[in-house]
Amino acid sequence: MNRGPWIDHFGDNFLWSNATLIIKGMAPYGVVALEEIDRVCERLRPRWGEENAWPEEWRRMGVMIEDRAEAALAKGHKLTAANYFLRAGIYHYNAERFMYPGPEKRAQSAIAYKCWHAGIRLGEPTIEFVEVPYQGTTLPALFMRAEGTNGKPAPTIVIVNGMDNAKEMSIFFAAREFARRGFNSLALDGPGMGETRRMRDMPSRYDYEVPGGAAFDYLAARPDVDAKRIVSFGYSFGGYYSSRIAARDHRFAACVALSALHWDLAAWQEKIRLQNLNAPTKVAQSNFQFRWVVGAETQEEGIEIAKQFTLKDVAKEMVCPFLVTHGGNDRVVPVENAQKLYDAVGSKDKSIKIFSTEEGGAEHAHVDNRQVGIDFAADWLQDRLQG
Repeated sequence: MNRGPWIDHFGDNFLWSNATLIIKGMAPYGVVALEEIDRVCERLRPRWGEENAWPEEWRRMGVMIEDRAEAALAKGHKLTAANYFLRAGIYHYNAERFMYPGPEKRAQSAIAYKCWHAGIRLGEPTIEFVEVPYQGTTLPALFMRAEGTNGKPAPTIVIVNGMDNAKEMSIFFAAREFARRGFNSLALDGPGMGETRRMRDMPSRYDYEVPGGAAFDYLAARPDVDAKRIVSFGYSFGGYYSSRIAARDHRFAACVALSALHWDLAAWQEKIRLQNLNAPTKVAQSNFQFRWVVGAETQEEGIEIAKQFTLKDVAKEMVCPFLVTHGGNDRVVPVENAQKLYDAVGSKDKSIKIFSTEEGGAEHAHVDNRQVGIDFAADWLQDRLQG
C-alpha cells in the first residue's frame, strides 16, 4: 500500500526510503530534526545511482551539526551542544549504513559513537554507560533507571536491537517510555550489533541466550534491579534475539518481540541475494549486511549460517508471558511471520497485535509511528509485571 511521500521519500527506491524512514521515526524523541533530514534527502534526489551519494550526504550533515555542537560547547552551552551531538551521531551512523565493511566503515562508525556519547554525557544524566561481562570480555550497554523508584529494586527491560540499529537509538525511543512506567532499561549492543560489531569486531550468534544470560547475570547483581522481573525485549531482528533468549533462559519474567523475524531466514537471505542482482533498490538491506553481521565471508556462507537462526524448534520452550507485535503493511518481514511465531510459542499467556495503517505503526518495527508500538508494549508489560 502506497502511503505517500512521507513514508516512501524516494518513491520506488525502497532501499533509501526505508533507511530514511528509520531515521524519521526518531523525530519524536528529539534526536533528529525533520528539517535537517529533508535537506539531506533533497540533495540525494538528483544523485540516485551514485555509489557514494548516501554516505557523502549524510556525513555532510553530520559534520555540519557536529561543528555546531563544538561551537556551542566552546561557549559553555552544554545542553545545546548535547542536542547537536545527539543529532550528529545519528546522521553519522546513517552515513555508515551502506558502506562496505572495512576501515572507512569503522572510521565513520567511530565518529558516530564519539558524537552520540558526547551528547549523552553532556545532556542525559539519567543514562549510565556500563559494560556487561561476557565470555572473558564485555558488551557495551546503556542503563536507564526507572523514574520514581529512588534506587529501590525495579523491574528491568533488556533491550536488544535490530540488524541496523544501535543501543543509542533504543535508549531514546524505548527506554524513556519504560522509565516513565517504572521500569529500568538495559539497552545492549550484543554480538553483531551496533558498537560491538563495528568497534569490537564481534559478529552475531544464533544462540542469543548466551549474551542474553550474561545481561541477566549483570542485572541480577545490581541493587536497583528486581531480578524476578527482568524482561527480554527486541525489535526488528531483535525479535528473533529476544524470543530465543526467553525460550532458552527461563529466568526471564516476560518477552516482547516488537515485530517478528522471518520464519525461514535462510530463504529470505537467498531472496535478497537474488533481488540485489536484479533490482537492488527494491529491498531494504544491502547485499552484504547480513553476512557481515554474522561474520560470513560470502553470501552463500551467510545463507548457511542463517539456517541456524530459527525459532521453529525453540519457540515451544518459552513459558513466560509473550507479546509479538507487527506492522500490517510491513514490507521487510511479511506480517504472516508474526502469526507463525505466535502459534509456535509455548507460553500459556501470549498475545499478538497487528497494527493497521489507520492506527499507525504499520511499517516494519513500527518505524512510521514508533510511539504507538512502544506504548502498546509498555502497557502490556505494565499490566503483567506491575498490575
